[in-house]
Amino acid sequence: MSYISQIDLKKSPKHIAIIMDGNGRWAKKQGHERLYGHNFGVEAVRETLKAAKELKVDYLTMYAFSTENWNRPKEEVDGLMDLLVRSIAGEIDELMDSGVRLMTIGDTMGLPEACRNELQDAINKTKNNTSISLVLALNYSARWEITNAMKQLALEIENGTMNSDEVTEEAITQKLTTFSIPDPELLIRTSGECRVSNFLLWQIAYTEFHFTEVLWPDFKAEDLYKAVLDYQSRERRFGKVSEQLT
Repeated sequence: MSYISQIDLKKSPKHIAIIMDGNGRWAKKQGHERLYGHNFGVEAVRETLKAAKELKVDYLTMYAFSTENWNRPKEEVDGLMDLLVRSIAGEIDELMDSGVRLMTIGDTMGLPEACRNELQDAINKTKNNTSISLVLALNYSARWEITNAMKQLALEIENGTMNSDEVTEEAITQKLTTFSIPDPELLIRTSGECRVSNFLLWQIAYTEFHFTEVLWPDFKAEDLYKAVLDYQSRERRFGKVSEQLT
C-alpha cells in the first residue's frame, strides 16, 4: 500500500523544507566523482516537487547551496554553479506548465553573474504561477540572515525611525529573507545526518524534524509521503498540553 493513500491531504504541511544531503556519498558508491551525484540529485528534486504538489503543499524549500559550500574543492563548486545554471534554464518550461513559482532565499548577489541572470529570468517568468512555490536556498546561511536582520533593525534605531521597544519577533521576522513565506511545519534531512547545518534557524522553532538514511539521489515520492505520514502521526502542541488542543 502506498503511503499517500494513508495521508490526510487536508492536513498536509503547507511548507516543507528539505536539506538535500548525500549526493557525494551516493556518487562514490557508484565509483564516480562527487559532481556525478549532484547531477542525479536534480531528478530527485523534480520527483519531490511533483509529489509535494500532489500533497497540496504550498511551499517547498530546498537547501541547494550554503555559504559554507564555497569551502569545497573549486572544481566541485564550479561544477555545481554550472549545473545550477543549466538546470534552471532547462526547467523553465516545465515550471510554467506545472504552475510552479520559483523563489530564492539567501545572499544571491554572491553567486556568479550567470547564475543570478538565470535565476532572475526564471523568477520573473514564474512569478504569477500559483500551484506551488519552489524556494531555493542559495548561498544561504541562517546566521548570515539573522545577522543581516539585526543590522537593518540597528540602522533603523540609529536613524530614529524605530526604538528598541519595537524590536519584536514580528519585526525581526519581517527583516529575514523568508519574510513572505510561512515557517515550515516539516523539515526533512536525507543521508542519515541529524543536524540542521545553519538552515532556517529562526524559522524552525516549532518545526517537526524527519531524518532518513536515504541518500538524496535515491529520494523518491514514497520517501516524501512517508515523511508526511510521520508528521501527521505527531501531536503539535506549541507549548501547550494535549488537553488544551481538544
